[in-house]
Amino acid sequence: MSKLEKQVAEAFLEMANGLESGQFGKRPKIALTGMGSEHGEENAMAAAVEAAGKGVDVYYIGSLEHEGVTTVHVANDDEGHEKMDELLASGEVDGGVTMHYPFPIGVSTVGRVVTPGFGKEMFVANTTGTSSADRIEGMILNAIAGIATAKATGIEDPTVGILNVDGARQTEMALKELRDGGYGITFAESSRADGGAVMRGNDVLRGTPDIMVTDSLTGNVLNKMISAFTTGGSFESTGYGYGPGIGRGYDKLVMIVSRASGAPVLANALVFAAQLVRNKVFSVVAKEFEAADKAGLNDILAKRREAAKPKAEEEEVKAPEKEPCGASILGVEVMDLEDAVKVLWKNGIYAESGMGCTGPVVMMAEANHDKAYDLLKQAGYVG
Repeated sequence: MSKLEKQVAEAFLEMANGLESGQFGKRPKIALTGMGSEHGEENAMAAAVEAAGKGVDVYYIGSLEHEGVTTVHVANDDEGHEKMDELLASGEVDGGVTMHYPFPIGVSTVGRVVTPGFGKEMFVANTTGTSSADRIEGMILNAIAGIATAKATGIEDPTVGILNVDGARQTEMALKELRDGGYGITFAESSRADGGAVMRGNDVLRGTPDIMVTDSLTGNVLNKMISAFTTGGSFESTGYGYGPGIGRGYDKLVMIVSRASGAPVLANALVFAAQLVRNKVFSVVAKEFEAADKAGLNDILAKRREAAKPKAEEEEVKAPEKEPCGASILGVEVMDLEDAVKVLWKNGIYAESGMGCTGPVVMMAEANHDKAYDLLKQAGYVG
């Protein structure tokens, strides 16, 4: 067959595949490591066959074979991971789906789930790996990774919510500063009566934001619980897995799934990977970081690192005369709570710390509320 005949044959094959799957153009080539699953290789191969029928050229790395799927034979799980890395490095495949992977610090994965409340898809930023050794800096970067991933699936203006965990309020302040600097970020509004961009457990179940920002350990738990909520935890039956590793300058498409992931999740992960290939996810990531840098990301992160440094021993601060506390201020991180109270004591305002149903609070007399808020804002404890 001549080179021209081969090109014509490939063009007709692409057209035929497009008519069958609804996806035109070159089919993304995605590898799947099939060994290591708690549900056996048959589970992984079933996913490969399903994804192959949805416009993905699946390279199954394992011991099983099936029509429509390319099998790359290996003897065990370790050899399978080595083979996946070889295929990615050579460019023979465009991405890989696997059950564990050692991402470098600065790279973590953006999960994608189907929430049980209304069957709405939601990205969980992030779920494995770590974007930074500093919790809050990591959550700020997770938000950018989540936005980039959502955009690479076709969501033009994804909404962002921040899960109510340690670091949420500081993350919110940093992201709003980034928005005020010109970075395009649209905040979701909690479904609870008090609203705001900080999300509650109800919002997780309802899928209130397009992107739920949290630390990767919490995100991992959320992904597992939502994906396996109908099965008692042993079989992940819904969603798209733990997603692609995303980080500044990182350009290897590796998608994470769990050893407990069932065939529906593995198939979705393969299709998710193909979607990211078609939409050039790493170009989208680069554009998002470029936009964030222009909006002052590096300065915001530098301030965060300075704030995270251990503080020198301070002089003892005595509380002013005690008075009834009828007002409260939300938004102070739990680790900063006592320091925030001391800021007010230094300025002659009696205050107490507490914990409400939405998180930590600083309490003071009603008459001192506005002044106290200004003092805490100047000190960087609230936004």
